[in-house]
Amino acid sequence: MAEETTFTITELAREFGLTARAIRHYEDQGLITPRREGQQRVYSKRDRTRLRLTLRGKRLGFSLAEVKELINMYDTAPESSQLERLLAGLTQRRAALEQQREDIEAVLGEIDAYERQCREILAAAADTPKS
Repeated sequence: MAEETTFTITELAREFGLTARAIRHYEDQGLITPRREGQQRVYSKRDRTRLRLTLRGKRLGFSLAEVKELINMYDTAPESSQLERLLAGLTQRRAALEQQREDIEAVLGEIDAYERQCREILAAAADTPKS
C-alpha cells in the first residue's frame, strides 16, 4: 500500500500564504482535522483540499460556518444538494456585491459633485480682489 502524502503546518502555511495560527484557527473551527504524531500536526491531502476550499469560500464572502456547512455536505448529502446550497449562497453574495457597487457609485457621484463645488468656490475666491 502506497504511503499517503502528508503536509506539515509550515508547508501548508507557505503554500497558501497563511500563518500557522490561521491554520490552527481553521482546525479549531472544525474545517480541517489533522492527525497528531506526538506534538506535531500531520495534514492529509483531504485537509489540504478542505483548506483550499475554505480560502476560496472566504474569498467569495462566505462565513466560516457557511464554508464548513458546504464542505461537510460533500460527505453527507447528494452532490446536487451541495451545488444547490452553493448556488443559493453565490446568488445572495452577488446581490450584496451589486448593491455595494451601486452604493459606491452613488457615493463617488456625490464626491465628484462636492469636489466640483469646492474647486468652483476656490476659483471664485482666487478671482475676487482682496480689499
